[in-house]
Amino acid sequence: MDHPVIVSDPRIMGGKPCIQGTRITVETLLDHLASGESMGELLAGYPPLTEADVRAALAYAADHLRTQGLVAV
Repeated sequence: MDHPVIVSDPRIMGGKPCIQGTRITVETLLDHLASGESMGELLAGYPPLTEADVRAALAYAADHLRTQGLVAV
């Protein structure tokens, strides 16, 4: 599970996984999408992001849950 776009640094956002080069957490992106925000709305609200960044965050979250045994394969 290599996710080069997702980084964790204890000095940035308390070590929460973020999009590389930003302080935008995977958690924040998931919250926005879960609330019904579209990809376009999300990208408009966070200009530094690309669609590939958001998809990388989703893949990271899915892999993280899978390794915790919380998602069936």
